[in-house]
Amino acid sequence: MKKNILLVIIAVVACAMTSYAQGRKGLCINEVMVQNDSSVIDDYGLRHGWIELYNSTHAPMEISSVYLTNDKNNPTLYPVPLGDVNTEIPPLQHVIFWADSEPNKGTFHVSFNIKNGETIYIFDADQKTILDQVTIPVDLAPNTTFARKIDGKGGISQDAWEVRDGKGDLTYITPSSNNIIVDTNTKVESFRILDKNGFVLTIMAMAIVFSALLILSICFYIISKIGEKISKVNKLKAQGIEPSELPKGKKINDSGEEIAAIVMALHEHLNAHDQENTILTINKVKRAYSPWSSKIYGLRELPRR
Repeated sequence: MKKNILLVIIAVVACAMTSYAQGRKGLCINEVMVQNDSSVIDDYGLRHGWIELYNSTHAPMEISSVYLTNDKNNPTLYPVPLGDVNTEIPPLQHVIFWADSEPNKGTFHVSFNIKNGETIYIFDADQKTILDQVTIPVDLAPNTTFARKIDGKGGISQDAWEVRDGKGDLTYITPSSNNIIVDTNTKVESFRILDKNGFVLTIMAMAIVFSALLILSICFYIISKIGEKISKVNKLKAQGIEPSELPKGKKINDSGEEIAAIVMALHEHLNAHDQENTILTINKVKRAYSPWSSKIYGLRELPRR
């Protein structure tokens, strides 16, 4: 029994490690700048070359314990340290590492500089598996980047990359952002052209509202019927009758005769009275005498001496 439990634990751990390693395969280099004179600044207000990493998966990715290097023979040149919450990259998001040879400044400052013509590698925690790599063009100009045409796409093929100077409409320099900036929605624009006056949009909105109201009314009707049935079942149980004991085919609903009998009984009970004889009785009312209310005394009568 203990051996079986141990085997199950080992299998679960192995599966977890396998899925974790496979998740790391979605980590890639997305954009690189070697000479930074006028681009983004680091957390110290300084400009350095930078390397943008991208999580191409749809789940958060913890990148601590992976390695960044520009020397294939030295895969552990810069290990991403453990214990920093910022090393978990959200799904389809980016993070920048500064190539300034000053790792003492923080997690995102690597221990090497980058140059034109060099190849940058990401090694997995086993120090053998290359997760991604890119070779920087030898003629990359200052303040320009070497970036993927589409975030995380193309693998290690150089054809998936392009030089960007930030001057053209489609050559944005995009640190910590998508390499393709979409400022318009083609579906919205085409719908706007087809429905210039907004009639279709109005009809669609009204249809959605009335459909929602119809669905709500149906739901309330069903709930009321269920509540009514439960109430009738509870009434039968209060009378000591189980619904299953009713004759087959007979509904739980109260019959009209029973309701009429109950109503007549209540009417007789609430309006019951005794029969009275037609005898008029007059009782004498006695009042207490007081000299103050007597008419024999008046203000015009002189007081007795």
